[in-house]
Amino acid sequence: MSAKQAEVAQARAGLAQARRVVVKAGTNVVLDAEGFPSLGRLFGLIESLAALRRSGRDVILVSSGAVGLGVKRLALAARPTALGGIQACAAVGQGELMGIYQSGFGRMGTVCAQVLLTEDDFAVPERRRNLNTALGQLLEMGVIPVINENDTVGTQELERVKGGRRIFGDNDKLSALVSVGLEADLLVILSDVDGLHQANPKTHPGAPVLRTVPAITGEIQALALGAGSRGRGGMATKLEAAKVATGAGIAVVIAPGERPGVLDQVLAGQDVGTLFLPGPRPEGNLLEHLLSRGSIMNP
Repeated sequence: MSAKQAEVAQARAGLAQARRVVVKAGTNVVLDAEGFPSLGRLFGLIESLAALRRSGRDVILVSSGAVGLGVKRLALAARPTALGGIQACAAVGQGELMGIYQSGFGRMGTVCAQVLLTEDDFAVPERRRNLNTALGQLLEMGVIPVINENDTVGTQELERVKGGRRIFGDNDKLSALVSVGLEADLLVILSDVDGLHQANPKTHPGAPVLRTVPAITGEIQALALGAGSRGRGGMATKLEAAKVATGAGIAVVIAPGERPGVLDQVLAGQDVGTLFLPGPRPEGNLLEHLLSRGSIMNP
């Protein structure tokens, strides 16, 4: 084994030591091909998250899927483009989404809590401190926060840009901000892809997955795909999230959320998905550090 291979293997093995883990589940993981909740995948994920919590780790779930669930329950042909329609779908779908999580975690003897966030919860210092206090208290109580954007009322992510710049506009970036704010050790982004491919797998089906990315360069970002068919994100937003988190010293793994037991495999150090190696962790409050530099803003 070469020195580089040994370093990568050590980095993978080190994921098992993560004490605070943020997991983001994308829309195409939460929903099946027909737009219904993918109960098998969701309950498998819930079981893994509950087991991590029982092992003494702090666990935070960032879940997409509310708008997609609303689209299905309202029997719409497609996701609305008008703001009011998206708000309505989010309102319908969010309750069902949390009902699934509450039922699943309840069966595992674990308590979860809904936390709906808007851009102002990060942009306004007092709200940022209040959010950190609330999440910290939930984790201290052994609760798993289930976080999503509040698309029903917090519409700035959908229609407004503050001063020409945004803090986040999708759950990929939100998961990175939560990871930084809580000074997590690991962010796992579960998606409908195997990881970051060396070429677009839609046009190059045999393109291999990059198993390890030491740094997110312009060349790496050029490999990103467009947005998904049902969510707002895509590989580009996942790379942006990974860049934010690794810049704060947090390891990131983009992994196939449709693969049974994938979270357990990541935490066991197995060679699954793409591992983005963390940079040096800045001193002091990580989120305040990034906000002061403006490095987490979207143009």
